[in-house]
Amino acid sequence: MPANREDRPNVADVGALIGLVDPEVARVLNQALEGKDVSAEDALILFDTTGLEYSAMAMTADELRRRAVGDAVTYVVNRNINFTNVCIKRCGFCAFSRDFRQEEGYFLPINEIVRRAKEAWDYGATEVCIQAGLPPQMEGDLYIRLCEAIKEELPDIHIHGFSPEEVLYGSIRSRCSIREYLEGLKAAGVGSLPGTSAEILDQELRDRISPGRITVDQWKEVIITAHELGIPTTSTIMFGHVETNEHIVRHIDLLRDIQKQTGGITEFVPLSFVHTEAPMFMKSLDEGVRTGPTGMDVVKVHAIARIMLNNWIPNIQASWVKEGSRVSQLLLNAGVNDLGGTLINESISTSAGAQHGQLMRPAEFRQMIRQAGRIPVERYTTYAPRRVFDDADEALDPLDLVGDNVEEIFGSYRKLVEMDSFRFEHPNRARKDTQQEHAVS
Repeated sequence: MPANREDRPNVADVGALIGLVDPEVARVLNQALEGKDVSAEDALILFDTTGLEYSAMAMTADELRRRAVGDAVTYVVNRNINFTNVCIKRCGFCAFSRDFRQEEGYFLPINEIVRRAKEAWDYGATEVCIQAGLPPQMEGDLYIRLCEAIKEELPDIHIHGFSPEEVLYGSIRSRCSIREYLEGLKAAGVGSLPGTSAEILDQELRDRISPGRITVDQWKEVIITAHELGIPTTSTIMFGHVETNEHIVRHIDLLRDIQKQTGGITEFVPLSFVHTEAPMFMKSLDEGVRTGPTGMDVVKVHAIARIMLNNWIPNIQASWVKEGSRVSQLLLNAGVNDLGGTLINESISTSAGAQHGQLMRPAEFRQMIRQAGRIPVERYTTYAPRRVFDDADEALDPLDLVGDNVEEIFGSYRKLVEMDSFRFEHPNRARKDTQQEHAVS
């Protein structure tokens, strides 16, 4: 099916549908189509839509997407390297982290992280995404040394690394300011930051689901400072747990305000809460916790994000790890224009119970995109196009040749937590053992 169909609904068709819906919904959608910013209060109206109103909202988001970025749908070839699952925090939504006393705690040394980055590069990756737990008594310059080592081996690879939570932790362990730490990361080779550890940017709710986690003000400080230093970031939201629709629209509105100030956000990524192994669901830590969003919720959050952010953040990403390939493909008709990365190793969502695998091959992305009547484009991290695939008969990428033996080639979270060779050892224990060895000798 051609990517640019003559029979695609145009703005007149959208307008005709809007003319049939509730006047308040129509007012909000027309405001968006006129190129005006939709307020959080007006966006809240869209969360109650069903039937024709719901369809009109999705069509409006799709029309705004077409105006902003055209028919291209992008993806990036990358690898996730979650180098430790040991963390001092106890977030109720996180099934990935382990206490340092638990047998499943692991920690990858720098040479293993570099090896994994090199392996990804050899398979065609242009990016490594590095995020992990916050290990106790971490050496403050660990993240900086890690970047330096990767860049020494792979000077052209993009390091998309370290959430605002990790940046804050690194600055605390280094006894320096957030700005100073970000300057060190940039000098060491960080190209961009993931805008994760955001969850819901409402302090009262954060204190409920993740007490002790980075505060809203601290998160904003890291993101804004990164932008001031020329380090772009993504932005995210986690929804489908205990938040309300009002929390969601205020969160998106806050991100829009940051973008108006700095212009440093490359994309917005809604992330569905995966409840299966989450402590706050498994241990009933919160009576109001839901089992993730409904399908309608998923479409609404992506579509409303496009409607609110279209004038400021052009890229709305669907997370195939969270939603699966089928729902992600459907979201391409509700404002989404990016499908994220190949990932190669995905540990955090997988450990929470996500069932959609650890690798999306580039050919699978291209097939999904073409089936939706759109144009596949491989991008770099910051959305510069790398390859535009107009021809359906292009050669396969190295990752396309990986079969069902993904875990045998690249490893997995399940294997990592079972390996003695990467078992986490607390710094205090290591120092004690060294002292004992010196005493004996």
